Amino acid sequence: VSGTNGVGPIDGMDTEGFKTTFAAQIRDFDPEACMEPKEARKADRFVQLAMAASVEAMEQSGITEVADPFRAGVIIGSGIGGMLTFEEQHSRFVKRGPRAVSPLFIPMMIGDMAAGMVSIRYGFRGANYCTVSACASGGHAIGAAYDQIVLGHADIMISGGAEAAICNMALSGFGNMKALSTRNDEPHRAS
Repeated sequence: VSGTNGVGPIDGMDTEGFKTTFAAQIRDFDPEACMEPKEARKADRFVQLAMAASVEAMEQSGITEVADPFRAGVIIGSGIGGMLTFEEQHSRFVKRGPRAVSPLFIPMMIGDMAAGMVSIRYGFRGANYCTVSACASGGHAIGAAYDQIVLGHADIMISGGAEAAICNMALSGFGNMKALSTRNDEPHRAS
């Protein structure tokens, strides 16, 4: 609305040696504004972001009650899922061995966790899954949610996409395959 965006130098990680040193980040995000503290600690950032967007969408929709929870669902796309959790747990494994890996590692990183957590939050019992189709995951999720309504399977769907992949492994992988702009001197003009 104001004509600004979140693209700028990456903070929160050392970018020395990376070809790309900027990203579109959500700064000053407090997951506890939309989740209980204990719930937020057990959720990867991509799940926290999905939850925040879902809470905002439900508030804006004005829907406060759902007559049939089996006709309400959630489809949230994520191309990579809990990459931050994966990177953190892999580091723990390398430094301290297999017993150091959290028992919550798998539930925190799987792509479907965003849709699952949102469904639990609202008691939606209809379609619930994650689309995984690279950069089109969020758009794919919206199309799949639209189909649920048009085909008569659902009356209400929460849908979109969520990612939180600003981390060493993702920045290295995407950078080395030349999928990121290296216009570090003018990030606001980069594609």
